[in-house]
Amino acid sequence: MECAARGFGTRCVGPPARRCGQCGAVAYCSVSHQTSHWRYHKEECERLEEQMRRVDLLNDFPFTFTEEATVQVSQKQQSRCSFLSRRDLHHVGMWMYECNCGASAQNSAYDSFKNEGWNLPSSSCPCRGPISPVLSQLCSWTDYYEWRKIPLDSPVALLLHWTLTIYHAIQAVGMENLTPQISNELRIHYLGPQKELGQLGVFAELHSLFPGLRIRVELVGPDVPQHMDGEMISLCGYSPCMEKECECKYSSKILIPGNESARSSAVSLQLHRGFYHDRYSDIAKNSPPPHIVIAPNAGIAAYPSWLPTIELIKEIKVRAVFSDYCEEACHLAACCIKTITGQSLSLPIKLNPFRQPMAVEESPLFIPCYSNCFIFAI
Repeated sequence: MECAARGFGTRCVGPPARRCGQCGAVAYCSVSHQTSHWRYHKEECERLEEQMRRVDLLNDFPFTFTEEATVQVSQKQQSRCSFLSRRDLHHVGMWMYECNCGASAQNSAYDSFKNEGWNLPSSSCPCRGPISPVLSQLCSWTDYYEWRKIPLDSPVALLLHWTLTIYHAIQAVGMENLTPQISNELRIHYLGPQKELGQLGVFAELHSLFPGLRIRVELVGPDVPQHMDGEMISLCGYSPCMEKECECKYSSKILIPGNESARSSAVSLQLHRGFYHDRYSDIAKNSPPPHIVIAPNAGIAAYPSWLPTIELIKEIKVRAVFSDYCEEACHLAACCIKTITGQSLSLPIKLNPFRQPMAVEESPLFIPCYSNCFIFAI
């Protein structure tokens, strides 16, 4: 947490111990900073006050570890590191990118896609296909865990929120609206991947969520390492559990772009370095247009590079779903989108039931933030 007036004028004089008396969502280092910042804060204060009333809803998860991962992390009684350490997952495989001290790994180039597993018992992770197909729409983590026969003490939702958010985004805009365009392949353009680049194995779960379809995902963003630009990855199986005797096998492997076996696999991923508006024409040369664009934790209001991307999305007339860490970030994004396109959101801001069930550390607000917390669409 930092002073809400930091960077607006004079230097902060101490920790932000003085919270706004009306909304309670922001804090200041001094009375003078709170007074000088009011002309900016007054436009958001009532809105933030309303969002603070929904804190309990944000923290509502069905897991046995919910209190530890939400309230205790938000109040700094626990940390992501301590949560993972207690489960022997700290700095292990795909879990490496889930804490601040593991973030340094993000800054170094990924060597290549690795066959990382869950590092969990088979009973606690989706290392094999489901016992039965999805018979009705999944609407919560409880639905998903019951379907996949996973106990509610399993932390796999911390990684699976990427794929379940894709599933929820497609359901939210109306799978029936996309179905006429889909024959046997679902094409997704996925914008701005970051830590997902070290967790690509979780995307294999799309095969379970969309049975009978080949899934082709183009991951496009500036964080894709240069040496992985254009790399094709075929996920032919699920991420394995830690048990040697389990029947699960992980057969994903790296395939060069254009390899036909990659195109015919259950889930294929292709990586593209750069911004979507710069790379779209290259992608379009080798693949038909996407059925949907998905941008997790987009931060539209924070990055000017979104302006030409949103203009492109409007031009190619494709549904696009965005997510962000908090409702306020989504509100600011909606304002930017309306300025750029002249249109309101086609899907209003909604809480994502498949948001990551662990609070973001060092949030700029007292409102708890979660990865993929809210979604909206144009």
